[in-house]
Amino acid sequence: MTSPPLLLLDVDGPLNPFRSRLAGLRGYTSHRMRPSVWLSYRAPESRSARRGLRVRLHPAHGPRLLSLPYQLAWATTWMHEANTMISPHIGLPLDLPVIEWPELFAADPDGLSWKTRHLTTWAAGRPFAWVDDMITPRDRAWVAAHHPAPSLLLRIHPRHGLRPADFTILRHWAAGLSPS
Repeated sequence: MTSPPLLLLDVDGPLNPFRSRLAGLRGYTSHRMRPSVWLSYRAPESRSARRGLRVRLHPAHGPRLLSLPYQLAWATTWMHEANTMISPHIGLPLDLPVIEWPELFAADPDGLSWKTRHLTTWAAGRPFAWVDDMITPRDRAWVAAHHPAPSLLLRIHPRHGLRPADFTILRHWAAGLSPS
């Protein structure tokens, strides 16, 4: 039996449409959270740090993601906190694998997303789909040239988050992979 492809999930943009002004009207619920990375950019006693980051999450996303033929993993600055802060609100398991970044937001010499090289290494030659709001054509070209297995880099607009069409794309892409 072959392993399913990986689905590498970013939080901010795909799951948390942070640029949306209408997320509440589309079924998203608002939560206040204090992820470590976000707090590291704030003064500890600031009003912002006390209130927390507003995160909008859609409770249907977890079941929809789990219904896809993938092995899910977090590819986000939230790292392990995605399991404790995001998963419970959308119905994902609390123990998804996490890509641990050696350095957050590091400049890439070729202008790639700071995640691209490490994410590809982490995938270790397995087919993967990556959903993120920071994917560029340059990232797609680099992964196509340097990753030996099929890959889908799906840019999600941070105003929209994951939409039904994105789930359809992910399902069709996985279905198109050969079983070998």
